[in-house]
Amino acid sequence: MVSNITVKVKIRGVVQGVGFRPFIYHIATHYDLKGWVLNSSNGVEILVTGNPNSVKSFLDEIKQNPPTLARIDSIETNQEIYQEFRSFEIRMSESKEGEFIPVSPDICTCDDCLQELINPADRRYRYPFINCTNCGPRFTIIQNIPYDRPLTTMSEFEMCEDCKKEYEDPENRRFHAQPIACPKCGPHISYFIQNTKVAENDEALRLARKSIIKGEILAIKGLGGYHLACNATDHEAVRKLRNRKKRSDKPFALMAYSLEQVSRYCEISVDEKNLLESIERPIVLLDRKYNSELALDVAPGQRSLGIMLPYTPLHYLLLEPETGFPDLLVMTSGNMSEEPIAYQDDDAEIRLNSIADSYLIHNRQIQMRVDDSVTRIINDTPFILRRSRGYAPNSFPFPYSNPSILATGAELKNTFCLTRDNLAFLSHHIGDLENLETYNAFEESITHFEKLFRIDPKIIACDLHPNYLATRYGIARAEKENKKLLLIQHHHAHLAACIAENRPKLESPIIGLCFDGTGLGTDHAIWGGEVLIGKLSQYIRRFHLKYVPLPGGDVTIRIPARMALTHLWANNIEWDPSFLPAQDLCVEEKNVLRTQLTKGINSPPTSSMGRLFDAIASFIGVRQRVNYEGQAAIEMESMVDFSIQDYYSFNLANDLIDAEPLWNQIVRDFLANASPTVMASKFHNSVSQLCLDICQVIKKESGITTVALSGGVWQNKVLIKKTISLLQQNHFEVLWHSKIPTNDGGIAFGQACIAANTILN
Repeated sequence: MVSNITVKVKIRGVVQGVGFRPFIYHIATHYDLKGWVLNSSNGVEILVTGNPNSVKSFLDEIKQNPPTLARIDSIETNQEIYQEFRSFEIRMSESKEGEFIPVSPDICTCDDCLQELINPADRRYRYPFINCTNCGPRFTIIQNIPYDRPLTTMSEFEMCEDCKKEYEDPENRRFHAQPIACPKCGPHISYFIQNTKVAENDEALRLARKSIIKGEILAIKGLGGYHLACNATDHEAVRKLRNRKKRSDKPFALMAYSLEQVSRYCEISVDEKNLLESIERPIVLLDRKYNSELALDVAPGQRSLGIMLPYTPLHYLLLEPETGFPDLLVMTSGNMSEEPIAYQDDDAEIRLNSIADSYLIHNRQIQMRVDDSVTRIINDTPFILRRSRGYAPNSFPFPYSNPSILATGAELKNTFCLTRDNLAFLSHHIGDLENLETYNAFEESITHFEKLFRIDPKIIACDLHPNYLATRYGIARAEKENKKLLLIQHHHAHLAACIAENRPKLESPIIGLCFDGTGLGTDHAIWGGEVLIGKLSQYIRRFHLKYVPLPGGDVTIRIPARMALTHLWANNIEWDPSFLPAQDLCVEEKNVLRTQLTKGINSPPTSSMGRLFDAIASFIGVRQRVNYEGQAAIEMESMVDFSIQDYYSFNLANDLIDAEPLWNQIVRDFLANASPTVMASKFHNSVSQLCLDICQVIKKESGITTVALSGGVWQNKVLIKKTISLLQQNHFEVLWHSKIPTNDGGIAFGQACIAANTILN
């Protein structure tokens, strides 16, 4: 007869708040094992006694069929001195000093809860906060670990007897679901007009829906902050929201109740459908249909629309289909333009007062503000543009053995990254660090992450630019706390992020096509059209766009007409009065610009590919002035005709990419009355062809055939698809981003990887 054994099991990963302990309980009892399971500060711990074959089957089941939301990073097993138990039980959580576990992101409402939501016989019928261990809030409510109710913002709601019974029953879907609630004991919604409560619960919802039908702007407190909502087919309501929010042209996010409704406005592929319906529920950029009734001001000058499906019970109830109620709502961040999303009630009352006509709020506190994530599909693969709700704070593998690192990220689209052991925690989207409110959110979020994941960084990595607020924070903190400081070049961080996401153990150098708008170079110029050859620890700059002046710095970034005339001047092309950017600027503006250029006044050199896109967009008449970053290039992208295959030429000489041939050719096209569509299409083809030409030169020199695409310019769907296809057809292996943003939202991850490899080497 085989003797029973006792085995200790430690599991790390996303294993709390995802139904892991009841899962362990069920398979342990199924295999007739005795012992216990508990949550600890570093994961889940299990002690089982039983037949060796049963123990093996038990462990195999854990590895092969974990709960849907769980992510197992490691399983450690050790045979212990034999112990006898009468049963298998779930024990109280244990907190251990200095230990940590990854925290699950907030997940959309599951199908089981949705069925209960619409079932009149269920006690949670039409309850806006229905959830279970398989869905609901996580990161936005957690205050500390282990993930237990007393350490969440649900601690103020005492469970009723019915909820407590479900919470304590291992056989129940809500066993230890920390946000468990019902109408009797949980949070509730209220409707406010001018700081006065008008209604609660169902009546609050009815009045909120009525306000949208009337064309009003509704502020909604959601999962990670406030949204501003209105009828997306009501032209006047959308225009009113733009004016009040001070958001001139930037596209609004939209929310629809179902895929059927989305399909009335957009083309949807199978991959896009799957992404829309994924548990993360991101905003997905979709090709729009132009025969819809959508208000034009929803996404001016855009080929695509950003649409998401409901991800909370409140959203489902708010968007419930009904005659007379719109099937598509604007659902944009609750803030004034460029500010962080409002998430605290008092703050929202002040900051949104001039925008919203009324408020639909709830009394569950939000611990951490989190914006919606933004994605699209590139070559059948999800492509994350803004990584936030649903994805953060999921960790990434970090196979570099080092002291903990804090990477503070970039100025725009900021995220930060903290590392510990073999994990990297890339934060949710913070925003542009250009005002005090966003900077405060940046500091608060770092403090929260360090507390949650028990990280005291020994190394701080920052961008090379000394005036970035993220860099200033890192320098000041390193000095104050006596930590090692590393300043990292912006485009090397882009390259490193792409390598580490795709090939973290790659040791040989590869080609990096790092194209964006702005990044300080080691020569103190403003880089942005960079061809690097490098790896995580080092790089060389093989090619770059030939420098042109950037007269007035940020002034010219906001006025592409100035950038177009600058490029013409730099390429010895006179400003013909017929040129559209020359027509946009008055005589005085042109005189001042010419003086700046000829005398080099406040005109730092730049090799920016982003500024070249702006200049071309201005020259062909897309836009002379912009209201948000990348607007001219985005609108030019929407004009591309895929049937046009011609392209303009660049010249490669020594280490320079010279755009003079391109400018001469596009000027000839303009003077010959070529259409903006033709010129936009040929320009996109030109950049893709340039990438191939560059890679072929480097391949001939060094034999390198692996290419990484990183930087904000690669958010351009037309450009990245054309370039990937062209490179692959010519036998290059192409790496691009999927899980980490290609824009500056991925910089912090790259900084952390470079810092780790610098220390190792």
